[in-house]
Amino acid sequence: MMTLLHVSAALLGPEYATSGPVTISIENEHITAISPAAPPDGPAQLAMPALADAHNHARPLSTTSFGCGGKPLEQWLPQLAVMPSVDAYTAAVASLARSVRGGATGVMVHLTRAMGQKPLPEEAREIARAAADVGVSIGFAISLRDCNPLIYGDHDALLKGLAPEVAQLARNAWLKPLPTVTEQLALVDQVAFALADQPHVDVQYGPTGLQWCSDEMLRAVACDSARTGRRIHMHLLETQPQRQWLDQTYPQGGVAFLDGIGFLSPRLTLAHCVWARGPELDQIAASGARIAVNNSSNLHLYSGRAPLADMQAAGVAVAMGLDGCALDEDDDGLRELRLFHLLGRRPGYSANEHMTHAAALRAACVTGRAALGLQDGGVLEVGMPADLLILDLDALERDTLVPVPAEDLLFARATTAHVVEVWASGRQVVRKGHVLGCDLDAAETSLRAAYRAGLPATEPLRAVWPQIERAIGKHYQGCC
Repeated sequence: MMTLLHVSAALLGPEYATSGPVTISIENEHITAISPAAPPDGPAQLAMPALADAHNHARPLSTTSFGCGGKPLEQWLPQLAVMPSVDAYTAAVASLARSVRGGATGVMVHLTRAMGQKPLPEEAREIARAAADVGVSIGFAISLRDCNPLIYGDHDALLKGLAPEVAQLARNAWLKPLPTVTEQLALVDQVAFALADQPHVDVQYGPTGLQWCSDEMLRAVACDSARTGRRIHMHLLETQPQRQWLDQTYPQGGVAFLDGIGFLSPRLTLAHCVWARGPELDQIAASGARIAVNNSSNLHLYSGRAPLADMQAAGVAVAMGLDGCALDEDDDGLRELRLFHLLGRRPGYSANEHMTHAAALRAACVTGRAALGLQDGGVLEVGMPADLLILDLDALERDTLVPVPAEDLLFARATTAHVVEVWASGRQVVRKGHVLGCDLDAAETSLRAAYRAGLPATEPLRAVWPQIERAIGKHYQGCC
């Protein structure tokens, strides 16, 4: 069945050139024709490629709702233990529905906090079902870690400074024995087997970061990735404490260590790299690995501003991620695209040839797809997958005083509120702001009820958390 979309303007081809009115023909999940047309009757609309969120965790609800907002990552991350476990399908469907409503038809799910109510391969099936219902493709990186669960380094001094009963709660929450490296890697294979019939899911290795993984684990991941061809997704140099830990632990250079063990390759996506230095960016670029930059998350968690212009100048393939922490905690990919563009520009009249509108769109639409295992798309041209957004051009061009290029309006004003339709592989998945494959309001209502029911189980930990949080703060203030 052929679908025809008539729009007043479109961003076409790899340079995202603004066209006049066109008809976009869709058949068999792909764009089959783009033809000049008369101005359509009715509201003016703009067609553009859908976004790819290259780094996310599919969190069910905002962590701020659990009291976790407004603090550095090293205090925020452990506090997530106060969140009870809820149904995996409902959690994933709510998160992914917000993502697609915000303009992303491809989303990375770095599963760093599995719900644990079912064996992981079964939970993975539920997450894959949620993605299929919503209509998105996902990268699915299975968390791997085996060290530094609470702070970077020796936990004994921190625990000795706590009351014995508080220290015991901390041990129970964060210092539980973990499966061996071999067992964790075998679990990735089990998940991949369980999802082998799910073409919209790309299973990946998800080592959480250098500071959370032993050298043994990193070498094993590099080896298995080379053997299987499976992609890797990992955080790197997100915060200043991580920078200091890396310099102390790897005097020869942490990125150099990764390069030496074969970890860096085109199969790798690195999230953040806020504190990466020039020679490290050169090594990453030379390897063909990409970096997913997450500006809003970095701002929320006091991590700093990623050197995006330096990354591009070094030749790094840069993608855009939301990290489950968009500026307004609403998974608005279009606002994130605008922030990505603005923060990527050098100040004043410096040369900004790297961060053009087209470069920002390539990062958000094309490079992110590669991180998710999607080999083509991200541009509107014949033969490409029919993943696209239809925006309300009348609302974007609200003043209508002089002709303004549609791309200028997009980068000045666009938000989720301007999304009229979202199409994923030729399937309409959003109409007039409503996700068609699920009831997002009902899912979020169900999650709130489930969390309220589960909160009493985490009350003991929440009661002592302020003491643990202060101890963590003192640790990093003393060492950084």
